[in-house]
Amino acid sequence: MKRTRSPIRDLLTIMERLRAPDGCPWDREQDHKSIRFHAVEEVYEMIDAIEAGDDHELEEELGDLLLQVVFHCQLGTERGAFDFDRVTRRIVGKLIERHPHVFGDVKVRNVDEVWANWEQIKKAEKKGTRHERPSALDGIPRHLPALQKAQKLVKKADKAGLGGFELKGPKGRVTRAGTGKALFELAVLAQQRGWSAEELLRAEAARQEKRLRRVEKSKLTRQKVKSR
Repeated sequence: MKRTRSPIRDLLTIMERLRAPDGCPWDREQDHKSIRFHAVEEVYEMIDAIEAGDDHELEEELGDLLLQVVFHCQLGTERGAFDFDRVTRRIVGKLIERHPHVFGDVKVRNVDEVWANWEQIKKAEKKGTRHERPSALDGIPRHLPALQKAQKLVKKADKAGLGGFELKGPKGRVTRAGTGKALFELAVLAQQRGWSAEELLRAEAARQEKRLRRVEKSKLTRQKVKSR
């Protein structure tokens, strides 16, 4: 294949060729669902490279991750759903729209105000669509690892003023090392009992989310009554 001056166009052309009738049998068999977790694996390999401070590996892993994006875009093109250019234009528009303090005349004093603007803009973008997020707890990916999901839930609940988490752990000074040790010991305990720590935490996070949504609903109801 003759290369051009645009490496991204070369990559798009190669992906199209791999999916062609006379292309690669494996690539031709894939769909969005069959390769959905490949991107997750590539992200973890990218993180390994970053933590190792290995620029050579990071360059390679970023390429592998980009390939996943291009693969999904090719599948989208074949279905007439979207293509790489549409995906690119959409993220360009989103970045400009959500950074009015850079590309517009909005003034911000700190990172907290940046995040506040970001959330307001994102909520307005989705309002009235099937992707609307009426709850402050919406938008947490279902397939996040349980610990990340639990922490994301706590963060969103705190920002929304829902809070109310009762800690029943050991009293006294809490340290980073001590917290890490406690988490590991819980994993050891689960393993010894034949339980899945991932499933246990995922179930508890789901229970807490239901409770928080009830709290949020009650809070909104009280606010509506007061505003009458």
